[in-house]
Amino acid sequence: MEILTAASCNTATLTPYVPSGPNPWTFSKVQHVYRRLGFSASQSKIDEGLSMTPGNLIDSIVDTAFNLPATPAPFWGFYAVSDFSNFEVENEQYILDWRILTGNNFITQELRGRLTEFWLNHFVTELETYFYSPYLFQYYHVCETYALGNFKDFVHAIGINHAMLLYLNGFENTNVEPNENYAREFYELFTLGEGNGYSETDIVETSKAFTGYNHMTEPGGTIYFDSSTFVNGDKTIFGQTGNWGYDDVINILFQEKESLIAVYICRKLYQYFVSPDIDATIETNIITPLSQTFINSNFELVPVLKQLFKSEHFFDERATGVVIKSPFDLIFNFVNESEFAYNDELMEAFIYFAGTLGQNIYNPPNVAGWQRDEDWISTSTLTGRWQLFEAYLGALFGNGQEEAFRQLAKVLSNDSIDPAYITKVIVDYFNSKELYTASDYDIATDIFKWEVPQNYYDEGLWNLDWESAPYQVYLLLVHLATIPEFQLK
Repeated sequence: MEILTAASCNTATLTPYVPSGPNPWTFSKVQHVYRRLGFSASQSKIDEGLSMTPGNLIDSIVDTAFNLPATPAPFWGFYAVSDFSNFEVENEQYILDWRILTGNNFITQELRGRLTEFWLNHFVTELETYFYSPYLFQYYHVCETYALGNFKDFVHAIGINHAMLLYLNGFENTNVEPNENYAREFYELFTLGEGNGYSETDIVETSKAFTGYNHMTEPGGTIYFDSSTFVNGDKTIFGQTGNWGYDDVINILFQEKESLIAVYICRKLYQYFVSPDIDATIETNIITPLSQTFINSNFELVPVLKQLFKSEHFFDERATGVVIKSPFDLIFNFVNESEFAYNDELMEAFIYFAGTLGQNIYNPPNVAGWQRDEDWISTSTLTGRWQLFEAYLGALFGNGQEEAFRQLAKVLSNDSIDPAYITKVIVDYFNSKELYTASDYDIATDIFKWEVPQNYYDEGLWNLDWESAPYQVYLLLVHLATIPEFQLK
């Protein structure tokens, strides 16, 4: 499977990053950690991380995510249709509730939320194909539970998840009417990669082994295995012949194709957390050793994540500002960094607007999921990003949150009275890289200065306690959303 691109500028290795005089441990490096491993963080959280060593910070973030308890099941999480009082109304409301809770988890759970979002776009289902709240919760629960767990166990659990059985036709795959859909995506998208180490015969034979999950206890209830619809007889998969069933396929796959699985998943993790670009050097120096770590740990994810996140490669300055923010990144990173207030009503709006920008939660465009990076940006979505920020900031400013804008500027600038300095620290705080030219800062400064006469700045008469200061910060933040660097993390 050839996915290599032009040579990457990042030639650093997986050697653990140790701060030094030429390569110090800085606020921006900690911010990079939180932007990639979660949906960013507040200034105080970043300052706290700066007081730790890089290795200890990564250990803390990964271990916290690994040990975080699963989100409690809602009371309707395992309902059957007969348990609803008014199915049409309640089911739709519960789906909305869970979408909002998912957004809240993403924005608050740091690495666990980030990885759950990653896996929801790896083991893809589309809500609109089953539109059933209990199955939605159960699908999320699997992705959350195994987000930092054992990948082999994850593969086993997701294939017999109700949402997946319905979405990729496993529920319709019987000994009378075989359906190869899940078997094909099982290899092509979930474990090996397109055309990578499997044949059409393997797909056909695997689909037979996947039969039998075709009955429900009752409508909307548990889907269970029934041997009466299972293909009972020998199947040959990756050269092994036997009367294989679902569990056997997982075992054979990980026995025969462990290297291909490890490379495929490590590439995806790298492209998500570090850079979309993989060249021959990165393949050799980064992906191959990560893959070996994955195999050596019996497909536990934590050792791979720690090795990657602690590395000089991850912390290299050429790894910053090279990933285009998703709609969730765009909104959630800003909310966490600004510490502006939000609630469930705003989260519902965030999720809605993310959908208009191309990231409709639980409804990716197809089974391959969102392709991310450059796919997030088009003429319409770029202007939509600007409009979203203007609407969001305007809603806050018009609903009694003006002082939050003032406080943001005071904290970041240490209550400076220099408009150029205030502008620069705000712009730099929200961007992963400095602006391209000095004139870009000058333009931003002029916007921040607004209509305040220049002599007030020259004579030191203006300060952030002025009545106009919150509005000036608002104008700067609206402008910030239109800066190209703001679209990157």
